[in-house]
Amino acid sequence: MRIAAERASTSEQIEALRRDFDGIVEANALVAVDDEHDPEGSSTAFERAHVAALLARADEHLAELDRALERLDRDDYGRCRGCGEPIPAARLEVRPEATLCVGCAEARESSRRR
Repeated sequence: MRIAAERASTSEQIEALRRDFDGIVEANALVAVDDEHDPEGSSTAFERAHVAALLARADEHLAELDRALERLDRDDYGRCRGCGEPIPAARLEVRPEATLCVGCAEARESSRRR
């Protein structure tokens, strides 16, 4: 099942990112880093923020996959929440967490840009 494979991959990514983040924090704890005055401090702060952002996105993706599994259990998986039509299998193969068909997703994105 595509959702289960994507979920396992995302869980592994989260574990790796947490190790990276913990390593950055631990390395900074060993030295007195003054981000404002240390030439390496700003890159360390950027790296920490970057990994934190990637971790937050991976956590959200995992939650989206969990919601997809809930929809699967309710026999509601693969139906567009916008128009009620089936979401094409090709879209679900690429984005197993998708809740909108391509047409509804494009319409939503267009309305956000306005």
